[in-house]
This record gives sequence, C-alpha cells and structure tokens, in this order.
Amino acid sequence: MKVLKFGGTSVGSAERMKHVADILMQHPGNKIVVLSAMAGTTNKLVSLCSYLNQGNKSAAQELLWALEQDYKKTVDELFEKKDFIKSGNEVIDEHFSYLREVALGEYNPRMEKTVLAQGELLSTKLFHLLLSEQGKDAALIPALDFMKINEDSEPEINYIKSKLGNQLKDMASKSLFITQGFICRNAFGEIDNLKRGGSDYTASLIGSAISATEIQIWTDIDGMHNNDPRYVEPTKPISRLSYDEAAELAYFGAKILHPSSILPARFANIPVKLKNTLKPDAEGTLISSDSEKGKIKAIAAKDGIVAITIKSSRMLMAYGFLRAIFEVFERYKTPIDLITTSEVAVSVTIDDTTNLDAIVDDLRTYGMVEVDDQLSIVSVVGNSIGDQKGVANMVMHALKDVSIRMISYGGSKHNVSILIPTEYKQAALKSFNKEIFKL
Repeated sequence: MKVLKFGGTSVGSAERMKHVADILMQHPGNKIVVLSAMAGTTNKLVSLCSYLNQGNKSAAQELLWALEQDYKKTVDELFEKKDFIKSGNEVIDEHFSYLREVALGEYNPRMEKTVLAQGELLSTKLFHLLLSEQGKDAALIPALDFMKINEDSEPEINYIKSKLGNQLKDMASKSLFITQGFICRNAFGEIDNLKRGGSDYTASLIGSAISATEIQIWTDIDGMHNNDPRYVEPTKPISRLSYDEAAELAYFGAKILHPSSILPARFANIPVKLKNTLKPDAEGTLISSDSEKGKIKAIAAKDGIVAITIKSSRMLMAYGFLRAIFEVFERYKTPIDLITTSEVAVSVTIDDTTNLDAIVDDLRTYGMVEVDDQLSIVSVVGNSIGDQKGVANMVMHALKDVSIRMISYGGSKHNVSILIPTEYKQAALKSFNKEIFKL
C-alpha cells in the first residue's frame, strides 16, 4: 500500500481537486490519501481566532462569511450532479454552522485547535464526495479516530498503528482511503494538531504504521531543489537524497518538506518521493537510504534566528557549566539549532522565541548575556561532505563578501551551517549558486 499526501495548493480549487483525482487513477493498487486544508483556509481560520481573541466579532463574522462564499463557489465548480451539489452544500453548512456558533458565542482560546481542524475536515469530505460522484469506491477514515499525540506532543506510535490497522481491517474490501493531515487528538482526547506542515508528518506516520511500500508528498514544485527558487535563479531539482540529507534540508529551511516527516519513514526504511501535482510526469526527488557521498547537494536557509551568547569566567577549566546552560533551554522546551564555545563564552541559536525573555533572565544567573536577532542560518548539505577535503575552503570562499556570525562544522557529516545577518542571505545564496553549483 502507498501513502500519497497532497498539500493545500494541490487541493486549492475545484480544478485542482479534480486533477488530484486523475493522478490517483494513474497509481494502481491500494492507497491512503492524506489531504491538507484548501490553500489559504488555515491562515483565515488563524485570523478568525485572532479576531475572536481580540473581541472583534464583526471582523470575525465578515471573514467567516467571505470564506463560506468561497467554499460554496468551490462546491458549484466541483460537482456536476444536483445530488452531489446538495451534499457538498450540506458539508459546508455543517462546518460553517459550528464556526458561526464559535464566532457568535463566548470564545475560549482552547477552541482554536478545533477551529483550525475544520479546514482538513472540509477538504477531505468534499474530495470524498468528488470521488463518489466519479464512481470511485473510496472510504473516508477520520484521522481523529487514530492519530494521537502524548503530553509531550509526540505521536503515540503504537496507538496509531493499532487503531489505523483495525480500521483498515474492517474495510478490507476497499483499496482507496481518504484521511486528514495535520489534525489529531492529544493525551486528553481533545482535538489538536501536528503544527504547521504537519500533513507531511501525518503521511509519514501513517506510512510507518502500515509498512507502506512508498510515501509520496505532492506539492506545487518538482522535488527538492539545490537552492531556494524564491531567492535564486536558476535552481535545479535533485533526483536523489538520503534520509539524512533530506532531514537536514527540511530542518534548515527547505519549505517543501516538514522537518519531522523524515524520521518515521527512515525508521521503517520507506522511500519518500517528492512530486509536483502540476507536473505529475516530472521525476521529482526520491529520498531513501541510498545517496551519492561526498558531494554538496543543496543549500537551505532558515530565517528568524536569534543568537544568545553567555560570557562568564566561571566557564574556564570548569565542568558542569554547559549542562546548566542547556537545562535552562530544556526547562522552557526550546530547541537549540547551533552552538559554539570558547574558553569563556558559549553561543547558541534558537528560532522559537516564545520564552526568550524568561530564558535570558535565567541565563543571567551564569554570566553576562547578549542577544542578537534578525539572523539566518545558511546550511550547505551533502552526504558525508564533512569527510571531504576542501569543503570548508569552498564554503568560506563563497562567503568572502558576507559577514559571518557563527559557524557549525563537524557536528554533522552532512551539513556545514553558517549564521549570518538576514540582510546578507540572498547574496549568500546567489554566491553559493555561482561558486558551488556553477549556475
């Protein structure tokens, strides 16, 4: 069985949904299809919650009315038969009735996760109706019945495997299943989610749970590119990546793939293929355990980075100092991206600034603290490039005209990461394109 995930742009209109239905027919065999919300829906639902948090009910209702009209237009364009147009409008009425109740009632921030879940519930129900109108025998299996996270927001792997396995066993006569990405239940049974981009994670978790033969991630770009096409031209798609390379690129800024989505596939040794919905015949990128070693494959950049430096003479010839520093970040559940140390200072970078002020206050216990923002991490990624001579020289030469704040080299054999002011990011990416990829 294969798992195919289609992102928001892939199901962003009636025409796109019909195109996805055509793609499915080109992939024979058993399939589980994971869908995101239609493009733009989640952002609008986030805005809805923001208005309600502010007590701005008129703006919330205006946004909700406009979104509902968009969905009604989609229904008119999506279906041809009157019975299915009626059923599609009933789906719209069901979910927008709930949203209007939220908008008109007493809003509680705890409702936000349930509000955000409406996007995936809408897209999957409408797509399932489309397949039914086309005479395709598909089953809709709610992700809320099997996708669950624990108190640390980590997926409950055994629970997912058991619950999903039972559902598939009960519908053994079916070969095509539709479910929601992104949404799940938490340890208390409440509706929750896997954070932004979580539909990729859903697909990978499902693939691992059912021992899929392949996981396909369909977006609007033909695979992972060697550089960021939003800032650099030209770029080239990469035909093959290892799990390690793909994970590094996803974590350090490649937007095509959710950073968490590689781990379950890698654990189960399931190949992941990145495909373009708009160009289904394009080769895309295959992610597996195999990859060419010693070659720089791609550059990725991650913005919104904050650097924190702790200076203290207590570090000199001392042990336990770094542990104390790391415990501060652990206490506030804030991951560290990069770290460098000297005799009397340690610098770390973070991209989650939710608890920045509290972290800085605690760190002042151990020394003088400096905070720098508006920084970006630029990562050079390739399988085992850390073992190759001349890589560091090549990277530094490409950045000869760029101010460098921090370098991380050696922590991973697959990645050289450089912290630079964000204002230099585009120049750095263009220089890498010219110096390393000769483009």
